[in-house]
Amino acid sequence: MKLFTALQTRQWDAFTIANEPIASIDLMERAAAQCVQWLLQHKGGFNRYTIICGKGNNGGDGLAIGRLLQERGIEVVIYILEFGHLGSTDFQVNLQRLHDRHIQPHFIQTESGFPQLAPTDLVIDALFGSGLNRPLDGLAAALVNHLNAQGVPIISIDVPSGMLLEESSAQGPVIRAGHTLSFQNTKMAFLLPENGAFTGQVHVLDIGLHKGFSENAPYTLIDQKLVGTIYKSRSPFGHKGNFGHVLMVGGATGKMGAMVLSAKAALRAGAGLVSVLVPRIGYFVVQTAVPEAMCMTEAGEEKLTEFNIESFRYEAIGIGPGMGTAAETQKGFSTLLSNLEYPVVLDADALNCLAQQPTLLSTLPKGSILTPHQKEFERLFGICENDFARIQLAQEMARQYGLYIILKGHHSLVAAPDGQAFFNSTGNAGMATGGSGDVLTGILTSLLGQGYTSLHACILGVYLHGLAGDIGVQQLSEEALVAGDIVAHLGAAFRQIRSQA
Repeated sequence: MKLFTALQTRQWDAFTIANEPIASIDLMERAAAQCVQWLLQHKGGFNRYTIICGKGNNGGDGLAIGRLLQERGIEVVIYILEFGHLGSTDFQVNLQRLHDRHIQPHFIQTESGFPQLAPTDLVIDALFGSGLNRPLDGLAAALVNHLNAQGVPIISIDVPSGMLLEESSAQGPVIRAGHTLSFQNTKMAFLLPENGAFTGQVHVLDIGLHKGFSENAPYTLIDQKLVGTIYKSRSPFGHKGNFGHVLMVGGATGKMGAMVLSAKAALRAGAGLVSVLVPRIGYFVVQTAVPEAMCMTEAGEEKLTEFNIESFRYEAIGIGPGMGTAAETQKGFSTLLSNLEYPVVLDADALNCLAQQPTLLSTLPKGSILTPHQKEFERLFGICENDFARIQLAQEMARQYGLYIILKGHHSLVAAPDGQAFFNSTGNAGMATGGSGDVLTGILTSLLGQGYTSLHACILGVYLHGLAGDIGVQQLSEEALVAGDIVAHLGAAFRQIRSQA
């Protein structure tokens, strides 16, 4: 799914109006009807719906919603924030339709006109939509703060008022909605952690925008449709040599569990052969916990020092889980990177070693995959003041070094060196648990070893990882999910992907 900018979304509306064809006021009516249908299905039982409108098209949506609710016998009170000028054309049409039905809105001109809300009220926020391009101030800001302080449920139409879609909203007040009813496609801003407190649960309503609209969106949402074009089914005549021999490198005293998880994930993700390189203390752990994997050790007793991997040819290597950052380990790691000629997957302590030796970034094979969480990203590339800045920096670093950067989070970002950027749509809060990243490392290394390109390994890998977590949560709950459960549900995730491919 493409994630369009606010301008592109308006262009999509215009394209629909011209090519369906449909009048803009009728398209607004269609959107309002979808909102009302959702409200009646999910938010009945309130004594009164209080609708707060601006004077743009978002406010026009609110007026139409109020009229349609009133036609169904529901008590509606409508407030309009007065700016001293006429509203948009469609807003004015819907205002006249209210007057025709003898619904008299209240105009807010000062703070004394702010609505006084009862605990049984439901507020519908239709103040400002996706066209907002600066933080709120003055009376508008005071109204948003007033509504947030009332302690009543709020549902925002299209966008929580005050939220900027293409830059951080930290400088101004934003409506804190429990639900956001957005139109046709979700917005990139809804996928960022800093906006989660404002959007609540996002529900994307299909308002029938024309399918023929096509623009190059700056971001793409990784969904089942996209993954279905990437996933490769196996030949019935395949053998283990067709599905790659991958090597997982890492482990140290007290951290061998990370290597067990990544090795198991590499196997469950389909690698034909998995080898593991660990310090000598990890030999019996790996041989006992992962009997399907081949285990190699080196001279270091409690930590890796030499990184000698010349015994075999591997299709992919994953480095970092539980590895530690001791001086001897960093030295051996540096030597290993200087001898690699094909892309690798780097996670956890491999990233921390890179952060302490930043010149190594330029020695990484092109197409390598880095999988930092926010703190690891900051150690590598610097602190960012907000999520938007962090995403831009990830894209810049991916281009500069020719790498794929997976910035992990609820909606992990995949930044590609050619400028493409993708957000993942699977995953849940239960996956915020130790070892989850080690599982992702194993999955990515496995897919890379099976012949997927770096980009496709990233896209399929994050989706598969999140989907396995989603399936696991259905059986276990977010609180009870652990990293091993993600591995255990990879098979079910593959089956779901294959059945819909």
